[in-house]
Amino acid sequence: VALKRMLNFNVPPVKNSTGEPVWKILIYDRFGQDIISPLLSVKELRDMGITLHLLLHSDRDAIPDVPAVYFVMPTEENIDRMCQDLRNQLYESYYLNFISAISRSKLEDIANAAIGANAVTQVAKVFDQYLNFITLEDDMFVLCNQNKELVSYHAINRPDITDTEMETIMDTIVDSLFCFFVTLGAIPIIRCSRGTAAEMVAVKLDKKLRENLRDARNSLFTGDTLGAGQFSFQRPLLVLVDRNIDLATPLHHTWTYQALVHDVLDFHLNRVNLEESTGMESSPAGARPKKKNKKSYDLTASDKFWQKHKGSPFPEVAESVQQELESYRAQEDEVKRLKSIMGIEGEDEGAISMLSDNTAKLTSAVSSLPELLEKKRLIDLHTNVATAVLEHIK
Repeated sequence: VALKRMLNFNVPPVKNSTGEPVWKILIYDRFGQDIISPLLSVKELRDMGITLHLLLHSDRDAIPDVPAVYFVMPTEENIDRMCQDLRNQLYESYYLNFISAISRSKLEDIANAAIGANAVTQVAKVFDQYLNFITLEDDMFVLCNQNKELVSYHAINRPDITDTEMETIMDTIVDSLFCFFVTLGAIPIIRCSRGTAAEMVAVKLDKKLRENLRDARNSLFTGDTLGAGQFSFQRPLLVLVDRNIDLATPLHHTWTYQALVHDVLDFHLNRVNLEESTGMESSPAGARPKKKNKKSYDLTASDKFWQKHKGSPFPEVAESVQQELESYRAQEDEVKRLKSIMGIEGEDEGAISMLSDNTAKLTSAVSSLPELLEKKRLIDLHTNVATAVLEHIK
């Protein structure tokens, strides 16, 4: 919802408005790309009027009559590049959205560039979006995908870590959690284990939330920006635990479909990449080995099979794929059978009554074709993924 509002120039999208969307282009950095890609497909972006989506640091041509929505981290090099865009007069107007809050000094840099480029009127809006987290499922998010080595368990527990590095890591984690609660529109009750990194995060997050609430005029947790947030009297509980006492993982790590895909296959941002095996044909001596085809599949919330079976033990998944295949074949055979009946010989009464009866059946069969094709696509997808997992298990 927050992303859609941002892409709609920070105005909540109006329901069932039949008008054409305003055509615009989206410019993001790698962070922005990671945040958007698991949530919005290219088609959904197009429905929202995004004709082009480009990386900030790629070579971009000027498109002077189109508004541009920027969605980037407020880093030095990103700000420099945006100032350069303003100087080059690339777009009609600029909506600058920062993934996490931008500092005063960097805002001044942009302002100076805009004045220098005589483009002040074109900078339409500057927003802190507080979206510095990646949502992978309805109830699961991760804090970062880019430079994730910098905020990993290993990074925090390195023996040679300096205090400044530790501060940076904690600030990154706190910033992402803060963004999450701003987007959620709720102030959590924080619990943590003492004497660990979790406590450092908790203290910093607590301080950041309190500072924000103290300034009533600019508080992110009041006002109309949050929709339902301010009406809820229940505060969520945020439990921060250090990975050292992470008992869930050894217990949880079973033969479930999702855990296996995550472990043994190349699985990032809800997309799994497979190399197709080229079969067993023996190539003639001295011939080049055949190139393996790479395929990638999205395992998303709209994939019914994945939703139903991601937590199932792997052998059950294999059976379910087989059952799906059989039910698909039965439906396909039914369509074929109806086709053959349609070529009825003779003009006797029986044939004609049968024909009218079967016309209805055929109509329903034809109308269920898109559903059948989608079913077939999912069966193929999961057959391939499950086979790849099986190879690893063997």
